[in-house]
Amino acid sequence: MKKALLAIVACGLVVSSHAQKATVTIQADEGEYIINRNIYGHFAEHLGRCIYDGIYVGDGSSIPNTEGVRTDIIDALIELKVPVLRWPGGCFADTYHWMDGIGDRADRPSIVNQWWGGTTEDNSFGTHDFLNLCERIGAEPYLAGNVGSGQVKELADWVQYVNHKGGSPMSDLRIENGRTEPWNVKYWGVGNEMWGCGGNMAPEFYANLFRQYSTFMTDWSNSDRLYRIASGANGADYNWTEVLMRDIPKPLIEGVALHSYSVIDWGKKGPAKDFSEDLYFATMKSALFMEELVTKHIAIMDKYDPEKKVDLIVDEWGGWYDAPESQTMGVLYQQNTMRDAMIAGTTLNIFNNHADRIKMANLAQIVNVLQAVILTDKEKLVLTPTYHVMRMYNVHQDATLLPMELTTADYVYKDEKLPAVSGSASVDSKGVTHISLVNIDSKESQEVSLQLLGTNSKKMSGEILSSDKLQDYNSFDKGTLIAPENFKGFKKKGEEWVVTLPPFSVVVLEVK
Repeated sequence: MKKALLAIVACGLVVSSHAQKATVTIQADEGEYIINRNIYGHFAEHLGRCIYDGIYVGDGSSIPNTEGVRTDIIDALIELKVPVLRWPGGCFADTYHWMDGIGDRADRPSIVNQWWGGTTEDNSFGTHDFLNLCERIGAEPYLAGNVGSGQVKELADWVQYVNHKGGSPMSDLRIENGRTEPWNVKYWGVGNEMWGCGGNMAPEFYANLFRQYSTFMTDWSNSDRLYRIASGANGADYNWTEVLMRDIPKPLIEGVALHSYSVIDWGKKGPAKDFSEDLYFATMKSALFMEELVTKHIAIMDKYDPEKKVDLIVDEWGGWYDAPESQTMGVLYQQNTMRDAMIAGTTLNIFNNHADRIKMANLAQIVNVLQAVILTDKEKLVLTPTYHVMRMYNVHQDATLLPMELTTADYVYKDEKLPAVSGSASVDSKGVTHISLVNIDSKESQEVSLQLLGTNSKKMSGEILSSDKLQDYNSFDKGTLIAPENFKGFKKKGEEWVVTLPPFSVVVLEVK
């Protein structure tokens, strides 16, 4: 790895009576790679209550809205600084026909959501609604095209509909439907999970199909070409990445996706709220496996693309637990606890530290589904612990990654162990350094000896997200139990800062 990437050394240190020891050394004057703001992206699929009765309530709703989209959600996503939003799927993308979701709502055909519960949707939320939402919150749209059950012309027409200025059949149709100026959508997924719900394809077959779709999507007269993302591997399927990188010509592709969830066992994922330490440890083991995954996929990409022209896009990630028995099929609504804050903090640190190749990631999913940042219940809304972590971390967006060396004690549980502390650091355009640190240990504090080399910065402040129990969460009844607070757990000791991280906590430090 190059010098800008994080070096982590897990070591079995002697546990003191108060806190275990860790060291962090940051080279504040040796930054090389920019942390792409799109690493802090999100994902919204037609699934459960993510779109309908979540983001979209309709313009006739008593809940305050802007053209049917909840105003409180718009405000929360603006505060979060959502850089990019992926839609309409997920598995749903390869059954979605975009022309069913444009024009007069009364004339739109309905669709049966065959992947998520067999529910019938009326297509009232479509292309215009999604792209206008992205404009309102300041996010780049990322459209996932239908390859599994669609046609090349269908996806090419969608590109023309949203991007062509005028004078073409599709741009004229867009204007007829009330939008004069194009949205100029840059990011396009060419299918989703083609190894599974996208068609159960072999990688060689999909690579050839991608070449075909990619060719006809592009307006070759336009120098500002689209950013085309290939449907990537399922977790540790390294052969999938190998075939795509080998068989797709570089002028036809800008990104390769990767999907990986922090799942204990797909057959028995465990509860979202009332989990044991056994399940917590297993979840964190799965979450930290992301480091090995991206390292190995990047090694394959480096083999075929040493100049790093093709990006790694982790466009589905997050925690996934069993649904309550009372929940109907395909809803995937789950509560969000301090365990999810640990997943978010450690995973974002991993992505930051691979900023040379990872250029986008999309948390699954934005509202009411899986590791959501927002939950709603009729007119009520709560921000989850994951929301707060991503809001705290947005200081890293478009900042320069700083090299960090980190040694940490272990979080030991029974006969297994994991590195207790993870971290990443960056310096923004104003010269302010931000350091994000996570302690996943369920019981032990971590005392971090922190050195910043190559800077004269002397003033430190910080925020912390913590709670009394790992199982704590924000609810509609109890309100905000978990929210960031000012962090004072640091002191200057000679040339070092000594930072004390409470158990299962996320801290973001600012140094000026």
